[in-house]
Amino acid sequence: MSRPSDHIDAGREGFESRDRVKKSSSTTNPVLSVLRVLWRQLTSMRVALILLLLLAIAAVPGSLVPQHQSDPNGVTKFFDENPQLAEFYDKIQLFDVYSSVWFTAIYLLLFVSLVGCILPRIAHHWRALRSAPPATPARLDRLAAYSTLKVSGEELPDRGQIIARAEDLLNKRGYRTVIIDRGERGLSVSAERGYLRETGNLIFHIAMLGVIVAIGIGSGFSWHGQRVLVEGQTFQNGLVSYSSFTPGRFFDPSQLAPYSVKLDSFTVNYEEQNQHAIGQPTLFDANVTVQEPGQEARQQSVRVNEPLRVAGTDMYLLANGYAPEITVKDPSGKEVFRDRVIFIPQDKNLTGLGVVKVPDGLEQQIGMLGFFYPSATKLESGAYTSNHPDLKDPLLTLNVYEGDLGLDSGVPQSVYKLDTDTMTEIAGRKSEHKPLQLRPGETVELPGGRGTVTLGDIPRYASFDIHHDPTQMPVMVSAIFVIGGLLMSLLVPRRRLWVRAVPSGSGLLLEYAGLARGEDPRLVQAVNQLLDDHAANLVGSSHTFRPRPRVDDTKAMEP
Repeated sequence: MSRPSDHIDAGREGFESRDRVKKSSSTTNPVLSVLRVLWRQLTSMRVALILLLLLAIAAVPGSLVPQHQSDPNGVTKFFDENPQLAEFYDKIQLFDVYSSVWFTAIYLLLFVSLVGCILPRIAHHWRALRSAPPATPARLDRLAAYSTLKVSGEELPDRGQIIARAEDLLNKRGYRTVIIDRGERGLSVSAERGYLRETGNLIFHIAMLGVIVAIGIGSGFSWHGQRVLVEGQTFQNGLVSYSSFTPGRFFDPSQLAPYSVKLDSFTVNYEEQNQHAIGQPTLFDANVTVQEPGQEARQQSVRVNEPLRVAGTDMYLLANGYAPEITVKDPSGKEVFRDRVIFIPQDKNLTGLGVVKVPDGLEQQIGMLGFFYPSATKLESGAYTSNHPDLKDPLLTLNVYEGDLGLDSGVPQSVYKLDTDTMTEIAGRKSEHKPLQLRPGETVELPGGRGTVTLGDIPRYASFDIHHDPTQMPVMVSAIFVIGGLLMSLLVPRRRLWVRAVPSGSGLLLEYAGLARGEDPRLVQAVNQLLDDHAANLVGSSHTFRPRPRVDDTKAMEP
């Protein structure tokens, strides 16, 4: 990448006619020489771009391989399905990409590279902004855009006034100017504009640095968790209330703002008119009541892509399903279990899989593996399926197991799984008793007089993902500056113009010249427009010689 002429590393390339690069004195310490070379390479723009590309490539495995922080269940499943490959991935930290040694190393190198590149450029740019425009070149006719005007006449102002008028025109166009008097060799005005180009370049890189810092530090204070709420349930924002919780490295429980959210109702509308889309959901609407300390309770609605924003957190709607109320009683009629059991959808028609565990109250522990069909339809094989996600003909089937549930082993267990290896099936396809079948309000007996099971109401549930991300605002602001700085560096032309008045016979020869850094297709037009406007201000002038610039527009774009 070429450097602007006012860059600290710029040499003869650009506007300056003198060499800005001074050769450093030789050193006798080879270690310092090597370190100096490495530092200059690290802080070069080319290496910064390479590191940025490496960082983007290094982030790819994070979206392809399950991560411990975002998908711990996926990591466990990967270990179960690919144990040898999983061990290799674990050794090279592919399950923790964004906190791995190699990703952090690239991240820090990019940070150091940008800082080492930006700071010297800021200092040099500041000095360039405060310095005067460069002296007028001795041979203006060698520049990319050049034109002349011969003026004469009795009422012609002196060349000081002529150059002053040229300076006034340039000032109105936003140029910085300085008048240079070289006696008989000519009086001239030197003008320059376009320092916003380098300013935009610096803003772009500083904003990129802001993105890196915001993500690197701010993400440590972020956290997210999941919670399933059945209609009528209330969620209190505390660690014990989350079904799963993933904190950032700098997380502290005091970050959790005290508020509560109650799921009043969950509404789903389905397509019933279009025969090609019967049963397709058209609306998911979680109606909630939000209560914050010292404020009145307010009604809110959470929809897909319309999160609930409360106390610095965003509450997203993830999934939904049914949570049938199941009651188990012992042979004497005493209630030993009552709960709204979450049934996880297995297909688009919300056929659900759920687990009921009854550890106490019966002679032996009971576990039930159930399937819930919102709109049950019996197949030719005798199995059931659901042909619609709405509650048109709900049916619950239960396979019943007896034995040790393993709850006293000290090993945490999922409420959505039932380990039947050490249990005996007492109702199911492998048992002499068929699976239990219940519809709302029905009660059936457990095999062997062990008690009864009742299916009550069938409310809906909603799964929420709750985020706290303090990086959103800094990253958004930095991104705005990235785009703004990039546009400035691309659209603002860096240009220098000169006007010189040289005595010629009975009149003056006015020379107009321009030079641009990089591509500037309007340079020739700018020089000619300056000539036209300047000539219009001169009294008694006559155009005795005005050729077009000595190069065409295409060549004029080259410095």
